[in-house]
Amino acid sequence: MFTGIIEALGAVRKIEKDRSNIHFTLASPISSELKVDQSVSHDGACLTVVERGSLDGAAVHTVTAVEETLRRTNLGAWRIGTLVNLERCLPIGGRLDGHLVQGHVDAVAHCVEVLETGGSWRFAFRYRPSPGHLLVDKGSVCLNGVSLTVVEPQDDLFSVAIIPFTWEHTNFRNIAVGDAVNTEFDLIGKYISRYLALYK
Repeated sequence: MFTGIIEALGAVRKIEKDRSNIHFTLASPISSELKVDQSVSHDGACLTVVERGSLDGAAVHTVTAVEETLRRTNLGAWRIGTLVNLERCLPIGGRLDGHLVQGHVDAVAHCVEVLETGGSWRFAFRYRPSPGHLLVDKGSVCLNGVSLTVVEPQDDLFSVAIIPFTWEHTNFRNIAVGDAVNTEFDLIGKYISRYLALYK
């Protein structure tokens, strides 16, 4: 379980294709602290650390994305140098500063607008709606692993506001119109939607 509060940015340093899988090696400030078999959120996708080491003097870690993950996320668009939002799992007894995030990407949304609004930024995203994917005004959504508040959701469109701290410490500053982001809808909303569908 994660919270959507980003710990560090990792830079993709190596990409290796292995049949239908892809191994990504990233350098980050927390790579040296990770352990093999540890679960880490990478742009909102929960991936397992399979190797640790160093590359060109920098601490790195490697994760593997399987075909299903590549199909459901934006990981297939990663390139050398891509900056990735990283978060380790929430420890038992830890502070829940964001919201409950599983690291299971529900859909990919595409940026359709970026507006600077006097020191902050407003991003609009379009997605393919599904009965199980609830968006509530002022509710929670996780985009590229970042816990955010939904603004003015419509049938297939919603916005989020990005404060300067989030702009500086996540990869939102690199998101442009047309880019895809990993989207995880609110966990509680998904359970309620599923319950209503089963027992209505």
